[in-house]
Amino acid sequence: MNYGISVLFRAIPVFMAFICFFLGGFIFLYGPDPAKYVAGPVVFFLGAICLALFATAGTIIRQLIHTYRPVFKYLLPGFGYLVAIVTFISGIWIFGLGTTNYLVSGHVICGVALITACVSTAATSSTKFYLIPQNSHSGSTEINKEGFTAVTEKILIVLTVLFALTAWVWCIVLLSRTSLGSAYLVAGTVMGGLACIASSLVALVASIARQIRNDYAEQDRKFWPKLVFFFGTISVIWGIVLILAMIGNAANTTGFIMIGLGLVCFSISSKVLLLAKVWRQEYALANRIPLIPVITALLCLFLAAFLFEEGLYDNAFFVPARVLTGLGAICFCLFSIVSILESGTSKK
Repeated sequence: MNYGISVLFRAIPVFMAFICFFLGGFIFLYGPDPAKYVAGPVVFFLGAICLALFATAGTIIRQLIHTYRPVFKYLLPGFGYLVAIVTFISGIWIFGLGTTNYLVSGHVICGVALITACVSTAATSSTKFYLIPQNSHSGSTEINKEGFTAVTEKILIVLTVLFALTAWVWCIVLLSRTSLGSAYLVAGTVMGGLACIASSLVALVASIARQIRNDYAEQDRKFWPKLVFFFGTISVIWGIVLILAMIGNAANTTGFIMIGLGLVCFSISSKVLLLAKVWRQEYALANRIPLIPVITALLCLFLAAFLFEEGLYDNAFFVPARVLTGLGAICFCLFSIVSILESGTSKK
C-alpha cells in the first residue's frame, strides 16, 4: 500500500464521521418536526462509530506503511474508547431529559456507544496486525511468541462479548417495558439491532486476535463468518416481521432501521470472511470481498431515498429515512477497513 492510498483509506472514516455530525446537527437544529429530536442526535452520534473505525484503520495502515510508532499503540485505540465514553455519557444525559423523543434517542445513543467500544476493541486487537500475514504465510502451527498471550487474547474477546451482552440485556429490559408506551418498543427494537452488530464484532475481534497469536484453527474459519451472517439475518428478519406485523402502527417503520442494522452486520461479515478465506490458502476472489460493504452502503442509501419519498405522505418515515443515511455512511467506512485488510493480507 502506497502512502497516497493510505491517506485516502484513513480519510474515508473521518469524512463519513463529519457527514454524520453535520447532517445530525442540521436535522436537530432546523425544522419544526418533533421527530428531529430522535433522528438528529442518533445520526450525529453514528459519527462516533466512524471515528472508532478511523482508529482501527490508522492502527492497521501505519503498520503496513511502516510508520507505526509505539505511541500509536495506545493513542489510536484510546481515542476510540474516549469517543465511546463521551457518546455513552451523552446518551445517558439525553434520555434523562425525560421526554418521549429524547428517551428513544438517548437509549439508542447508549447502544451506539457500546458499538463504538466494540470497534475500539477491534482497533486494540489490531495493534499487532503485522503478524497476521507472517503467521499465514509461514504455515507454522506453533504459537507466535510475538503475538498476544492467551490471557490478552481472552480479555479482548471477553471484553467485546461483555459489550454485546450489555446491549442484549438493555434490549430485553426496554422491550419488557413496552406497556409504558411505544417509545420503549422502538428503543428496545433498535437496541436489539445494535446488539446484533456488537455480537458480529465479537467475531471480528476473535478472528484478528487468534490469527495474531497463531491459534486460529479450521473451526474458526467456519464458525466466525457464520456467526456474523446469523446475526445479520436475525436483524433483517426482525425488521421485516416488525414491518408486516404492525401495519398501521407508526412503530412498524422501525423495521426499516433494523434492516439497515442488518446490512451493517453483513458489511462486518466482509472482514471476517476475508480473514477466514485468505488464512493459509489462496483465494482468487479476495479482492472482490470489499464490494460487500459497497453494496450494503448503496442498499442503505437507496432504501433511505425511498423512505424520504414516503415521508412526504407519512411522517412516520422521517426517522428511519435519516438514520439509514447514517448507517450507509458506516457501511462505507467498513469498505475502507476491509480494503485495508485485503491489502495487508494479500500475497501479491
